[in-house]
Amino acid sequence: QVQLVESGGGLVTPGESLRLSCVGHGFNLRNFPVDWYRQGPTKERECIATIDTRNIANYTDSVKGRFTIFRVNHHNAVYLEMNSLKPEDTATYYCVVLNVWGQGTQVTVSS
Repeated sequence: QVQLVESGGGLVTPGESLRLSCVGHGFNLRNFPVDWYRQGPTKERECIATIDTRNIANYTDSVKGRFTIFRVNHHNAVYLEMNSLKPEDTATYYCVVLNVWGQGTQVTVSS
C-alpha cells in the first residue's frame, strides 16, 4: 500500500525553526517529484515547495530564503527545513507525490 507519513510539526515562537519529515511507504521517493503543501486557517491550500527527481527545488515567494526542501534517499524521505518562522506560516503541512497525500502535520507559530 502506497502511503506518505509526515511528522515534525509543533508549536514554536516566531523566529524559531522546525524540520518536517515525509517518509514514503510502498514506493521509492527518489523516483518521483515531491511537493509540500500547506493549508492555514481560512486560507486556500497552496504548494510551497517542490523537489524534482534531479533534486532541483522551487519555492513559493512567501517561503523563499527561509525554507529548504531536500531528499535523504537512504531514509526514503523528503524533508522541509523551515527557518525564521512567522505566525502566517501556521498551517497543516502535507507532502504529496502524484495524487497521494499524507495525513498532514500541524505547525503553529505563536508568541
